[in-house]
Amino acid sequence: MHTVYSRINNISALFSSCVMGLLAAIALSSMVLAVFEAPVDGGTVQVNGLKVVHGKGRQYKHEHALVNFEIDADLTPLFNWNTKQLFLYLDAEYTNAKGVQNAVVIWDRIVRRKEDAKIHIDGRQKYAFRDVTGFRDASATYTLRYNLMPHVGALTYGTAGGTNTSVPFPPLINHV
Repeated sequence: MHTVYSRINNISALFSSCVMGLLAAIALSSMVLAVFEAPVDGGTVQVNGLKVVHGKGRQYKHEHALVNFEIDADLTPLFNWNTKQLFLYLDAEYTNAKGVQNAVVIWDRIVRRKEDAKIHIDGRQKYAFRDVTGFRDASATYTLRYNLMPHVGALTYGTAGGTNTSVPFPPLINHV
């Protein structure tokens, strides 16, 4: 009456419908949990050293900011049964001499386990922090942000801490 192929098709359709229903239930429950979770705060970012040096590029002369910082944050509340990994990044927001607002990522890290979610880093920037117009009379606010990547569901963005005040850029040093 029914061929082997039609029976295999019916079983695979039932299986895929059950899997999709399960994934939808997981995604919905993780969104509901995200609403009731407390935001992560209490993390601190402290700038220990900041200097501005003059550098030459191929086309433009820029000013490079060299940042040494210290990060303390406990991100373990972000890890639950649906957390795949956590992408952390430190950004610097400042307004340059021409009045343009900028946000630059200067450091990042991927955290895959709850055991590694207590962050204490005393380091320096990982990426270039430069501006063609210069850092004169400017100050930056440093913020530790995260992107929570679940196994199933929507990405969640948030702030884990930052500097309490704006940190002014020092005067330019003429050598690299």
